[in-house]
Amino acid sequence: MRPSVDQIWTWLDAVPDPEIPAISLVDLGIIRDVGFDGETCVVTVTPTYSGCPATSVINMEIKAALHDHGVERVELKRQLSPPWTTDWISQSGREKLEKYGIAPPQAAGGPEKCPNCASTNLERLSQFGSTPCKAQWRCKDCLEPFDYFKCI
Repeated sequence: MRPSVDQIWTWLDAVPDPEIPAISLVDLGIIRDVGFDGETCVVTVTPTYSGCPATSVINMEIKAALHDHGVERVELKRQLSPPWTTDWISQSGREKLEKYGIAPPQAAGGPEKCPNCASTNLERLSQFGSTPCKAQWRCKDCLEPFDYFKCI
């Protein structure tokens, strides 16, 4: 029997982002749509940016997760327009990022507080962090460096 679309969403919500395993692909907001075309499960994905190096791994993980749950026919559609934005990260995803030690994106263009000690005494070390979508910051109070997920 074919699973429901809601069940597919639940399964995809358990698939971690390969670069930030604390957050799921659903929380990240890159899974745009799930549906069926006949017996084929169609998953629409918008990468965080068109050149994201993790895109092929993400696609493999989506297919593997669905195959593991008995969904044999999976089609992935790549949708670039409208482009992904950090506004699509769920509130749960933002909380998971912070708990993981990554400051979630803020409209002001920088982190509000240190994800380690909650201090607001911060400095930017580099516009570039561990991945292109993050910047490197440091807390001046606890002296810990941390990534900040840039607003896009």
